[in-house]
Amino acid sequence: MAVPDVARALITLTPPAQSPESACSWLLVRRRRDTGECAYYRCYSPDPVPLRELVRVAGRRWTVEESFQTAKGLAGLDQHQVRRWTSWRRWTLLAMLAHALLAVIAAHAHADQPAQAGLIALTCNEIRRLLVTFLVEPTRTLACPLAWSRWRRRHQYHARTSHYQRQKTAQGRA
Repeated sequence: MAVPDVARALITLTPPAQSPESACSWLLVRRRRDTGECAYYRCYSPDPVPLRELVRVAGRRWTVEESFQTAKGLAGLDQHQVRRWTSWRRWTLLAMLAHALLAVIAAHAHADQPAQAGLIALTCNEIRRLLVTFLVEPTRTLACPLAWSRWRRRHQYHARTSHYQRQKTAQGRA
């Protein structure tokens, strides 16, 4: 079945015989206009739900996926080597708490003081690096960790600005 030339399509599925009468099942299809790539989401709700709500909930999936990827990289969520449920649960809890701490510190840093001109705002990655530098490895500090942090953030600011300018130029040519 061809997907119409719109961003999203909704196909109603017939419910299984054992499901309640009011249960609704759909296949939500999201098509990228530029590449034609399709993504499929099987949706279920005990009551009918409008398309915009299904699209909103499906879009939240990426936020959750991104949070897990970040937690894996920053807080070691995927570094557990355990064999029992209890130890895995403890490790996951500690990793998620560490990630939450980094996110809260970053949010407070954004709210308290906006990024200086020519620098990106403090990110979770940069906060983690500074915490490790100042707390975990105080004997191995570089000449000046704060100066190094400012240099990195300035470099990232210039890289981001250049990237956005290239994208804007490429879209203007298309």
